[in-house]
Amino acid sequence: MCGIIGYVGQRQAAPLLYQGLQRLAYRGYDSAGLAVAGTGNGIVLRRSAGKLENLDHALRAEPVQGTVGVGHTRWATHGRPSEENAHPHRAGQVVVIHNGIIENYLELRHELRARGRRFSSETDTEVISHLIDQHIQDGLTFVEATRAALKRLAGSFAIVALCESQPDTIVAAKNATPIVVGLGEGENFIASDIPALLDYTRQVAFLDDGDLAEVSRGGVRFSNFDGQPVERAPRHVSWDALTAQKEGYKHFLLKEIHEQPQAIIDTMRSRIRAEEGHVWLGELEAHGRVLDSIKRVALLACGTAWHACLLGKFFLEELARIPAEVDYGSEFRYRNPPLDADTLVLTVSQSGETADTLAALEGGRAAGATTLTVCNVVDASIPRKADMVVYTHAGPEISVASTKAFTTQVTALYLLAVYLGRRRGVLDQATGQRLLEDLVNLPALVQQLLNKERSVEKIAKKYGHADDFLYLGRGVNYPIALEGALKLKELSYIHAEGYPAGEMKHGPIALIDDQLPVVVLLPKDAVYAKTLSNMKEVEARGGRIIALTDAPSPELEDIAWEVVQVPRTHHLLMPIVLTVPLQLLAYHIALYRGTDVDQPRNLAKSVTVE
Repeated sequence: MCGIIGYVGQRQAAPLLYQGLQRLAYRGYDSAGLAVAGTGNGIVLRRSAGKLENLDHALRAEPVQGTVGVGHTRWATHGRPSEENAHPHRAGQVVVIHNGIIENYLELRHELRARGRRFSSETDTEVISHLIDQHIQDGLTFVEATRAALKRLAGSFAIVALCESQPDTIVAAKNATPIVVGLGEGENFIASDIPALLDYTRQVAFLDDGDLAEVSRGGVRFSNFDGQPVERAPRHVSWDALTAQKEGYKHFLLKEIHEQPQAIIDTMRSRIRAEEGHVWLGELEAHGRVLDSIKRVALLACGTAWHACLLGKFFLEELARIPAEVDYGSEFRYRNPPLDADTLVLTVSQSGETADTLAALEGGRAAGATTLTVCNVVDASIPRKADMVVYTHAGPEISVASTKAFTTQVTALYLLAVYLGRRRGVLDQATGQRLLEDLVNLPALVQQLLNKERSVEKIAKKYGHADDFLYLGRGVNYPIALEGALKLKELSYIHAEGYPAGEMKHGPIALIDDQLPVVVLLPKDAVYAKTLSNMKEVEARGGRIIALTDAPSPELEDIAWEVVQVPRTHHLLMPIVLTVPLQLLAYHIALYRGTDVDQPRNLAKSVTVE
């Protein structure tokens, strides 16, 4: 992984490819490169480790000419970040870029070495280029050789290849890792994600697993790995390319934090029937009988989306009275849980391409469960394979660390719980009205918090030098302690832990001293007194308490070093309210420490490998 761009047409390819890689940089990467098929001089490669600027310097020093090419930003899975391990990889006539993991690459490498092949990188991708080139040496055409190679590969992959003997054609293939083809007039494009294409075309076609596309100036031919033609209907993309710009904000992350009021509005827009106390999820109406028979829900996700699932469990059990369990996608796929038609497997993913979540969903389907996904990206792999989908409408999220995607996932799960509660008759109309009224008021509350950013920034500068943080919450706010700690880790590289406040005395209390900042989530809810008691235990050991509360008091002022007041709302929506200052705290601490806020080290936006 992580970013793929390809072009065949009349324009000079190198500038277009570089711009496409810039559009995909939000996915995270550690090296970059491109290959251009020039006139009479074969395929020319330029690669560099580190930021895209390094590739730009290489291109300025040694320009490349040609109207066909491919580009790639890599996030290391095999081999350290280096120029040698950067994509594209060449073997003989063939150049390949690749997202995913080839699980049997060592076996193939040994086989190819036995045939005299020599390798120059540590990657699994180089095996693909050698395999295709070997089949060409054995007498197959470029496309035939690619198909033969694909049948030898085990794993998840999106592959894009060029060949010097057929330089006017790019071949792309997909298995469990996304590829989209952009359709133009006298030119065509390939990318791993839609934003790379928006400056050039709005007509796109998605490859399904097992698809191969032959892309030339004159058109695109789709077939399966066996060579049988398939139809892939083009779709029109309505996204505005300007949404991928910073619009005056210092970082995409800060822009996306400030976009949350609108993102929440967009997620609930047209779905609320306030007078009826009802939620309209038209995508689910055709499955009403199935949903009415559901007896339990298994919520599955990874990373930040897993925290959304923890909140979804509270929502579903309290509002819809459906038993719910939460599991990591990466763990669920290797268990053998009892599943049947009365189980709803509910996956959550921003990108809709998360490999572990996709595999967990497929496992649930295979076991006979009904599947539903909450996703932000239309027509991504997970929503295409789920029985039902609820889209979040957060818009493109460029920064690697998730913010508005998370709060809209939580919003969508809240809507889903109200929808199911009303369908199942466990929520009456009056209660539904109150729940939805609180949700309608939520964006204004989030905006109030964003208007207090300066006060959070001051706190960040006071505590940004710390080496460790502890986040404490109880009940429905415990997942926000986890999410707050994760954001701090991702953005600032500070070690941070989220913990249930009541469990703090069962171990983590040993960490507390006068150097440890402890962030306590303290809304005035059913466990307020209990959490306040836990807070006093921290104070007795010298911990530096940063309290977030909707109920400030003199007693609290005496205990806490810092108090951040948040507006009051329904206890099930308080997690979103508490999330916003924690996002701002993590952002400003990272800014204070000088880390790369939009592209933190070692992270990728869309994790399409196991």
